[in-house]
Amino acid sequence: MSKKELQKIFLIFIIWKLLVIVFSNFGQLLFPLQTDFLGGGLLQYLLHPNFWGFINFDGEHYFSIARDGYMPLTYFYFPLYPILIKILAIVFGGSFTAYAISGLLLSNLFLIIALVGIYKLGKLFYNEKSAFFSILLLLAFPTAFFLGSFYNDSLFLALAVWSFYFAIKKNWLPAIILTALASATRVVGIALAAGVFVEYLFGELRLNQLLPLRVGTCKVVAKGLIVGALSVSGLLIYMVYLQNQTGSALEFFNNVTIFGEQRSTAFIMLPQVFYRYFFKILPSINYNYFPAVFTAYLEITSAIFAVIVITIIIFRSRASFTVYSILAFIIPALSGSFSSMPRYLLVIFPIFLMAGKYLSIKSRSFAYTLFALLLLSTFFAVSLFVRGYFVA
Repeated sequence: MSKKELQKIFLIFIIWKLLVIVFSNFGQLLFPLQTDFLGGGLLQYLLHPNFWGFINFDGEHYFSIARDGYMPLTYFYFPLYPILIKILAIVFGGSFTAYAISGLLLSNLFLIIALVGIYKLGKLFYNEKSAFFSILLLLAFPTAFFLGSFYNDSLFLALAVWSFYFAIKKNWLPAIILTALASATRVVGIALAAGVFVEYLFGELRLNQLLPLRVGTCKVVAKGLIVGALSVSGLLIYMVYLQNQTGSALEFFNNVTIFGEQRSTAFIMLPQVFYRYFFKILPSINYNYFPAVFTAYLEITSAIFAVIVITIIIFRSRASFTVYSILAFIIPALSGSFSSMPRYLLVIFPIFLMAGKYLSIKSRSFAYTLFALLLLSTFFAVSLFVRGYFVA
């Protein structure tokens, strides 16, 4: 990658950050403040809303885990991101503000790393124009501001992108290490491990296609299973910790009910989730309350968008990308809701690679219209979030 390309990616990132800050400022004028889930508490927020506003909701949980360790009902939040925050915060002096600065700094740093990886993959499979459109689509997505907030999304995205990059290059040691770290970051690390396993399987079978079928296939499958097992070692270590602390290795899954009645610990299939939205959730919304309307329609629109693009990926992209995209989409939906789905889609980078490819060949008027709509949605999403309203 050339220096000019890196500078262009960094410039795009800076412009995006400035837009998010501008939207945050306008949001403070547009919506009344909700005080229940403000990062750092009400006093800190009122002093610096453009800073503490991006630690709202789950950011509070990551903050408290990094600073004070796990408490009951917080095991849903995987450990790698809080661990990294704590390490950096100690370097910065260990103060309350040091933890906040550390988390936001890490998130933005990992976002830049992820953008570089997405660009390299986009250029590898398509072309430079498609690669830049993929980056632009990701940053213009209404919930992209989470990637620069006190959340683990950008960390997981960076790990996912680069683990696939190394796997595609058949550099398996860093691919396995990064995938294992991702499995200690979010539960959808399982989907990433499955994708890396498929990448190994398909790549090695092609390399060994001249060997006798039984011998070659058995060796590749056996090695692939080892790759898959090592790739989820981060999750397995966390499960051992949970077993020792709580008596249940699946305590992170049992905690899902803390997010409200829309989440279930019983698996609910995807068609049923769509049914619930179209026939129960959307008809029963209070259409006089904009935050609820915006969030519900953002959830269902994001889910439909994902289904369409993933369907294209199935027929037009690598098997490993297909497996990762399907599982990373379905796993969160198994709880019976698309709540937070607009945010969960951010880490399914093959969606943005494929969408970037198609957008790059569309007319300028189509691209401008799409980006205008996305940025308008981003404006409302940022405005609501920094004022204490749940978005994703």
